[in-house]
Amino acid sequence: MHLTCSEGYVVTGGRGAVQTLTTSGYEVTPLAAGTVAWFTPGTIHRLVNEDDLRITVLMQNSGLPEAGDAVLTLPPQYLTDPETYASVTVIPAEAPEAEQERVARARRDLALEGYRALRDAEGSEALAAFHRAAAALVRPRLAEWRERWERGARAAATATGAQLDRLEQGDFSYLAGAAVRAERPSAYGKFGMCGRLDVYKGM
Repeated sequence: MHLTCSEGYVVTGGRGAVQTLTTSGYEVTPLAAGTVAWFTPGTIHRLVNEDDLRITVLMQNSGLPEAGDAVLTLPPQYLTDPETYASVTVIPAEAPEAEQERVARARRDLALEGYRALRDAEGSEALAAFHRAAAALVRPRLAEWRERWERGARAAATATGAQLDRLEQGDFSYLAGAAVRAERPSAYGKFGMCGRLDVYKGM
C-alpha cells in the first residue's frame, strides 16, 4: 500500500489481475493487453500473473514508491516499529543473489499472510489498524520524502505553471532552450519493492 503515491499499470501483453482492498471492500480488476488500470494511495494491491502478464508500471512522485512510500501488509507483529519492519523487509544489497531472492520471497510470503488476514477480516477496524501502523512506520522518513517530492514532482508542476504564465504574457522564448535526453539503466533486475526493476539514476 502506498501512502502518498498513485500507481498505474499499462498492460502490453498476457493476462492477469490486480486484487485491491480499500474501505469500499475487496475487488478484482482483470488485466489484459490494452488495459490501463490505476489506483490511489491507501489501496492495498496484489498483482497476479495468470498468463505471461506484461505491464509497464507508472508511479507518481519521482521514484518515491521505491524510496519507501509503501508498506507491505505484514502481520501486525512486524508493523510495531521501523526496526522490526526492516528486519524482515530489507534485502541485503551485498548478499549473493540467491540470498536476496530468498529474502524477497520470505517477505512476499509474510505480506500474503497479512493480506489474507486483512481481506478476510470482518468490518473496517483491521484495515484502519493497518493504516495507523503504516502511517507510524513511515513517519521518520517524511522529511526525506518531502525533499524528494519538492525536487521532482513539485518542481515539474511549478515549471509548467511558469511556462503557462509566460505563454499568457506572449513570452515563448523558453522554447529555444528545448533539449532531448536519454538514459540507459545503471542496474538491471535489481530486487525492488514489488519485484525486479531496472534502475535509472538521472530520472
